Amino acid sequence: MTDNSHPPTGASYASAGVDIDAGERAVELFAPHAKRATRPEVMGGLGGFAGLFSLKNTYRQPLLASSTDGVGTKIAVAQAMDVHNTVGIDLVAMVVDDLVVCGAEPLFLQDYIAIGKVVPEHVASIVEGIAEGCVRAGCALLGGETAEHPGLMAPGEYDISATGVGIVEADEILQAENVRPGDVIIGMASSGLHSNGYSLARHVLLDLARLPLEGHVEEFGRTLGEEMLEPTRIYALDCLSLIAETDVRVFSHVTGGGLAENLARVMPRGLVARLDRGRWPVPAIFGTIAHHGRVEQAEMERTFNMGVGMVAVLPEEDVDRAQAVLTARHVQNWVIGHVEKAGDDTDAPRVTLEGSHARF
Repeated sequence: MTDNSHPPTGASYASAGVDIDAGERAVELFAPHAKRATRPEVMGGLGGFAGLFSLKNTYRQPLLASSTDGVGTKIAVAQAMDVHNTVGIDLVAMVVDDLVVCGAEPLFLQDYIAIGKVVPEHVASIVEGIAEGCVRAGCALLGGETAEHPGLMAPGEYDISATGVGIVEADEILQAENVRPGDVIIGMASSGLHSNGYSLARHVLLDLARLPLEGHVEEFGRTLGEEMLEPTRIYALDCLSLIAETDVRVFSHVTGGGLAENLARVMPRGLVARLDRGRWPVPAIFGTIAHHGRVEQAEMERTFNMGVGMVAVLPEEDVDRAQAVLTARHVQNWVIGHVEKAGDDTDAPRVTLEGSHARF
């Protein structure tokens, strides 16, 4: 005779590792942060199946610009330190500063968080950073998705990505064909490593040098972990201010590939950008990596930003005005080079780095 007084418990989503209640609690916690990152064009609120954004009839020939990115292995540092409210700022920076390069104003961003196990407080911290980044960029956090992936990711693991959308008038797009001989190149200071090269930085500092993340480093004036988690500077509003006040030809967002490779992407055939390494200081973190890993200068320069996170190319007569605008916005900046006609060799590099850094 079968005893049915205690029937076996059936399988459930929770028993498979997905906690819907924790997900709902995470939404409750991050909602106040997400509400900070808005614009007048946002229609509706949190909880819908799609974010709605109104394009008002104020444009002549609008073009939408889109960019998608992530943060990379900088997230491993955040997880090791159990600090989760800064990588969201990095995420926004990597997306919106690619948008503004073509002259587009960032309008909104949508994030995606993949996580091994939803810990509501961790998710809320991540979204707190994303919302703060959107506020700094002047764009709305229009929506997002948190996906719990038990069995695919460990409970403490997560990864984040986002897509952003911006808008620019068709006849105001910034592109390489705008650049002219005699133009001047202004470099804007980075806040440190930003979000590129962390696989090399972690290998050198944590694996080879075995430096503790919690250890104080005199050159940084703080712990190694704090230095490595310094959020990426967001230049979107600074660049838009330059567009409004000067005749900017192009911008270049210095990410993977370094200064030379990224600037070369906006240099037209027949012209070369000549940069002088002695024109800007290199933050201490780069010297520390080079020293402990005996990393050659060429490898450093094609992996890291080396202290310049965004570049503006503009006419010589606009340089003083541009530097005044950036200084007023508390962005340290330097004239780091100029544009000239290239020689007869059509295969020659479109960017050259000359001289040496003062303290590297």
